[in-house]
Amino acid sequence: MPNTQQVKSFLHHVVVFFWLALGAALAALSIRIFLFPHQLIDGGIVGIALIFSRIYGADYLSYFLILLNVPFIYLALKFIRKSFVAHMLLAVLLFAGFLFLFSGFKPFDGDDLEIIVFGGALLGIGSGLIIRYGGCLDGTEILAIIINRKKGFTVGQVVLVINIFIFAAYGWIFHDWHIALKSLMTYVVAFKMIDLVIVGLDELKSVLIISSKPEELAEAITQELGLGLTIMHGKGGFSGDAREILFVIVERLDLSDLKELVLKKDPGAFMAIENLHEVIYGKQPLPSYKKKGRKLFKPVSH
Repeated sequence: MPNTQQVKSFLHHVVVFFWLALGAALAALSIRIFLFPHQLIDGGIVGIALIFSRIYGADYLSYFLILLNVPFIYLALKFIRKSFVAHMLLAVLLFAGFLFLFSGFKPFDGDDLEIIVFGGALLGIGSGLIIRYGGCLDGTEILAIIINRKKGFTVGQVVLVINIFIFAAYGWIFHDWHIALKSLMTYVVAFKMIDLVIVGLDELKSVLIISSKPEELAEAITQELGLGLTIMHGKGGFSGDAREILFVIVERLDLSDLKELVLKKDPGAFMAIENLHEVIYGKQPLPSYKKKGRKLFKPVSH
């Protein structure tokens, strides 16, 4: 009889499969009813597969997608963890399967703006779900990760350069820069939607605060804003003086209140603010409560 851990592991795999399948279905639906019928492409391997399919026929789209991803799956197996390869392979096969299944769907009939916005949004949601649950549809991201490790360029920089060449090649091959520019616009919409799906609506910020009044600020932040914080001990690099640094995690909508409070208590305070994609608090989500109609993090002891 399976134990509790095995049941949890099985349920986890079922949940991951469901979201990967849903993401693949949404991305394939976007390609079949929005992008491909209107001669638009995505970036990366999907974009190259769409170019080849326009040249050799729509029936080969699924085959091109799988074939072009094979070298990158090998690279991922060699340089990245095996669990990622499994999720990527599953996502690519599901995506190719849904592309084949949706091949008979009627194209969306609308103007260019509707096609770009809705097609890009649907593609971004699908791709974002796949990335969020450990998969990937675009083999160029694998190449970008490897280049990042070896050469220091960021993944975003490498992917951007690759996609610029893909969109430029598309316009040059078919002597139509309008479809290349519209494809680029669709890619931008999809890219923003991917960020939205991965990060979520409640974007988090981390704030480092260096102040001459750390105790007063810590009390004000926890009592007036209801935010938890960590006090870290540091040392001035120039002066050599010991000082306390406050570390706070705050939702984007409450960031302005935090900055206003800090500068009110200490006009000379220094704040460094960074974006956070995810915060994990043990095995449970961060607790929260309502205060003045806002959702805030409950103060915790550090």
